[in-house]
Amino acid sequence: MSRISRRTFGGLAGAAAFTLALPVYLRAQGRPKVVVVGGGAGGATAARYIAKDSEGTIDVTLVEANPRYTTCFFSNLYLGGFRSFDSITHGYDRLASNYGISVVNAVAEAVDRDTSEVLLGDGTRLPYDRLVLSPGIDLIWDSVDGYSEEAAETMPHAWKAGPQTELLKAKLDAIGNGEQIVMVAPPNPYRCPPGPYERASMFAHVLKAKGHTDAKIVILDPKEKFSKQGLFSEGWEKHYPGMVEWYGPDVHGGIIGVDPSTDEVETDFDTFTGALVNVIPAQRAGRIARVADLADGSGFCPIDPASMRSAMDERIYVLGDAAIAGDMPKSAFSANSQAKVAAMTIRGDLTGSKVFPPRYSNTCWSLIEDGDGVKVGGQYAPGEGRISSTSTFISQTGEDPALRRATYEESLGWYAGITSDIFG
Repeated sequence: MSRISRRTFGGLAGAAAFTLALPVYLRAQGRPKVVVVGGGAGGATAARYIAKDSEGTIDVTLVEANPRYTTCFFSNLYLGGFRSFDSITHGYDRLASNYGISVVNAVAEAVDRDTSEVLLGDGTRLPYDRLVLSPGIDLIWDSVDGYSEEAAETMPHAWKAGPQTELLKAKLDAIGNGEQIVMVAPPNPYRCPPGPYERASMFAHVLKAKGHTDAKIVILDPKEKFSKQGLFSEGWEKHYPGMVEWYGPDVHGGIIGVDPSTDEVETDFDTFTGALVNVIPAQRAGRIARVADLADGSGFCPIDPASMRSAMDERIYVLGDAAIAGDMPKSAFSANSQAKVAAMTIRGDLTGSKVFPPRYSNTCWSLIEDGDGVKVGGQYAPGEGRISSTSTFISQTGEDPALRRATYEESLGWYAGITSDIFG
């Protein structure tokens, strides 16, 4: 196999010159080919918009290992009993039937950048004129000493939705009054910044609903602060007094490691034992992006902020959690927004269609208790070598309960809308 990396990229000026080259449809026989790897909020959205808006002039193939996709976003509501597992699980049938996308359920093992091909686990090679990678995150198992993929069957992470989510739910439902849940929160950067704290809220909601108000949730955090901290702290005190305790590094002194055989988490301050231990380790870009040499020393992938084009290869785009997206958080809303910019740029590359100035946006909703929803978000634009925030908003402490309920109901509408936008 030829070498799997080209490390040079001529900056924004080079990218601009590249997009002025003759469109692929004038240079190649047949329809230009786009391969998309990853069927989540970034990849499936990109595949759908490229196929839909090109009206069949681009051949789109979506490679996704799983025939059905369980969303990490809203999986906390499943844990809390507000959603069924089926309601957060989606298929790809409409992408194939309505938009002519070839959906391939396989593992993408490598990218041969010299021949412009994606190599699948069965040896198949998929040629591309443009490649979109949206592989999400991989967990860095040894970022927490004693943790491993095997340990996750005892101390679930559930930060990749699916069987781990169901395992965590089963363990949560088995917690008795007076027992303790211990969560090890992840360091920055990671998928869904408010996610661990919404999850702790859902743990508390389930326990409180069963009358288990003597149960405890202890969050051991390597970070000195976290997203929506004031809102969560207010909500925990209001709805779950004495049930949720958050310890930052100035209190616990550092997380030394975990022992799955004893359900213990050791810190410099103390050893915490949980009837349920939820470990969320550090994260990096999904493997396919790293083996393609598209990640830098951070483990994530630098991109052109005006297009989501890889900074390492002008024919590849990296979306969502795997990308270094400046001020944009790693969220489903962000990935969906980035996918539309990439899809527009790819259509411009391949068909000569007009490319408009990019616009990015994000909103992250969190549920603290039934009807008590909060949100944070913003608008973004290409800045000096990065995606920069142009405006932001966040729910305020002390808001009227009617506003909080409206925020929660808004999130339900968003979920219905974005999953339709992603999966057709």
